[in-house]
Amino acid sequence: MRSWQYFPVMREAGVHVEVQALIDDATLLDRYKVGSYRLVSVLKRYALRVAALFGCHRYDLLWIEKEALPWLPLWFELILLRRVPYVLDFDDAVFHNYDQHLIALVRRLYGLRLDRLMAKAALVMCGNQYLADRAKSAGAQRVEVLPTVIDLVRYPAPVWPNSLPKHDVSTIVWIGSPSTARYLQILQKPLQLLAQRMKFVLRIIGAEFHMPGVQVECVPWAEATEVASIAACHVGVMPLQDSAWERGKCGYKLIQYMACGLPVVASPVGVNTQIVEPGVNGFLANSDGEWVTALEQLLTQAQLRQRMGMAGRAKVEAQYCIQKTGPKMAELLKEAAKGA
Repeated sequence: MRSWQYFPVMREAGVHVEVQALIDDATLLDRYKVGSYRLVSVLKRYALRVAALFGCHRYDLLWIEKEALPWLPLWFELILLRRVPYVLDFDDAVFHNYDQHLIALVRRLYGLRLDRLMAKAALVMCGNQYLADRAKSAGAQRVEVLPTVIDLVRYPAPVWPNSLPKHDVSTIVWIGSPSTARYLQILQKPLQLLAQRMKFVLRIIGAEFHMPGVQVECVPWAEATEVASIAACHVGVMPLQDSAWERGKCGYKLIQYMACGLPVVASPVGVNTQIVEPGVNGFLANSDGEWVTALEQLLTQAQLRQRMGMAGRAKVEAQYCIQKTGPKMAELLKEAAKGA
């Protein structure tokens, strides 16, 4: 998602782009359906990736999302990459899959896998400073921070005040995937307490999750409907645990909410503290009481929602949209290809 939306910008800048996904949509959907990847499907996708890397000399630059061959020996990946400069793009702390693995042997053999890959990259692009600091400590030649962004074309500007959703019941929205739905457990007690005071709906987009005592609406994710599904709500939430993996997250759902003109409430973890300006475009909540207070204020005060929603949208337009970051991305890739 992070790289795909840049492709039109790349083409406008004269860059020819070809895509080779390690895990395609069909394989990913099958994983969510059965609960795990099928070995045969994964082996097939890896074979296609290796074949693509054997032919990488035909290109001026490889733009790799995180790593080319996860869990395979690093020497094999580096041999395949040696003939062409490559750029690594990180929007998650995937290096912690290795260096914080439960098995000591994995940590010993693979703990520095991505560090060594970063050290040989022409450029490492990171979605936040936490990721950039890791790349710098790994000895990367060049490190640039580019936040994860949205395309304003897909997120039309709300028209205030008529854009405020007019429903009898207020709606809190969370968007994510089955693998990240576990963070909603952080909201269970606060929302149960809030439900005793007022009526609201928790809309969950992209996952199944239920809370006793809370009215929950689960909506399947679809690219064609996600923006409208968010925009029809009142407040966006992003609960997170405070651990190394979460500090590497780039706050994409917050940016989606703000682009739709929604105020936000989030855990004060990682880049969330940079995206959310307390009292301006939303609130940070670090306890059950803070979650309840923040959500109650926003659900009961339409003018506050509008003011914060407008501020959030303005911040997205200024910092977190492809219209702002696209030209820089194109220039960085051209420089990496030339060895600048």
